[in-house]
Amino acid sequence: MAATASGGGGDSNKLLLYSHWMSSCSCRVRFALNLKGIEYEQKTPFILGDRFGPEYLKINPMGLVPALVDGDFVVSDSFAILMYLEDKYPQHPLLPNDLQRKAINFQAANIISANIQPLQNISVSRYIAEKFGPDEKLRWTQAHILKGFDALESLLKDFAGKYATGDEVYLADVFLAPQIHAAVKRFSVDMNEYPLLLKMYEAYKELIAFQDAMPENQPGAPADA
Repeated sequence: MAATASGGGGDSNKLLLYSHWMSSCSCRVRFALNLKGIEYEQKTPFILGDRFGPEYLKINPMGLVPALVDGDFVVSDSFAILMYLEDKYPQHPLLPNDLQRKAINFQAANIISANIQPLQNISVSRYIAEKFGPDEKLRWTQAHILKGFDALESLLKDFAGKYATGDEVYLADVFLAPQIHAAVKRFSVDMNEYPLLLKMYEAYKELIAFQDAMPENQPGAPADA
């Protein structure tokens, strides 16, 4: 396992990932770091009430995870972090050389990062529950996940192999794996409706890099995560 929990000290040359065990955005970055074999430390920002504490705003003014610290440089947002890692660490590339498959990787990643995950975020689901009642929260989340999964199942049917765009794990998979995992574990989505995505999910579960990145295996995760 490439990650170690940090209490504030540690190796100054090692990457530091600010994350939270339940964050699927953090999970994407952990998965990519593991695939590339990059050693890193992991730290959960101080939580004040239901928000990260004010000190963390100095790291990421948006107050969201993940954020990656590389020496005196900080980059936040999982997409930006992944592109930074891809440029700096060429081992196990996250993008194929084929131009069309590269475009499909970006498209699939964007469906998740722009059209699914933000709408299942805790702040959004809490707002839906407050405005429309707690029963509406799950329906809202499932509706947006299913819409995105419909699109992904259709988009990838002509490109998928063992994984999203062939037989290697690429950027699309780094986004898909945590999203499918969250859909199953947190939002009770029946993946039998999506045989292609389910096949990929079963393949991801065989990867040590995937297993070590998953929420239930992170510091701070409850026993029933």
